[in-house]
Amino acid sequence: MPVSVLDMSMSLDGYIAGPNDEPGNPGGDGFVRLHQWGLTPDGEFRRSGPAGEVLGEMAAAGAVLAGRRTAEQADHWGGDHHGQGIPVFVVSRRPPGPSVARHPLVTYVTDGIESAMAQAKAAAGDRHVHVIGARTAQLAIEAGLLDEVRVHLVPVLFGGGRRLFDVLPSRVELDVVRVIDTPEATHLRYRVRR
Repeated sequence: MPVSVLDMSMSLDGYIAGPNDEPGNPGGDGFVRLHQWGLTPDGEFRRSGPAGEVLGEMAAAGAVLAGRRTAEQADHWGGDHHGQGIPVFVVSRRPPGPSVARHPLVTYVTDGIESAMAQAKAAAGDRHVHVIGARTAQLAIEAGLLDEVRVHLVPVLFGGGRRLFDVLPSRVELDVVRVIDTPEATHLRYRVRR
């Protein structure tokens, strides 16, 4: 059975997006800083070393589960999440706008996080579901549907923006699976304790 994996880059003070995170400025001010650990100086994804290993794990997903805000700010990744050719399920309370029709890999799910996760896991086959977006992650945790948390902790303090774990209904215990420490980021992998 596939597992659901939250995978996010985060500042040391808990932000996954900088200040002024809005449609005209997706990810907010300084957003690129959170992802430099995975990029070469030419702006390409790293293919070797610790960053290449971590990025390879992300790319092994069989489906993506994202919130509407994240998907729309990324313009639905042009209909193909980072060129992976995998289905993207968007949790939303409202149906999509008409532009989504040109993206056959993108499906809006309006009947809740449970349905969205079930559809994503069915589509993922024996691979994992890549969960992205702060609110989507919080909903999945609240519903007991998130299996792993992978945080790429970047040595920077944003001081404001969008927090990853801003509101949770109760304490959630995690088991450490792996820690990879590099000068660019500390890659933390946890299993959600049931």
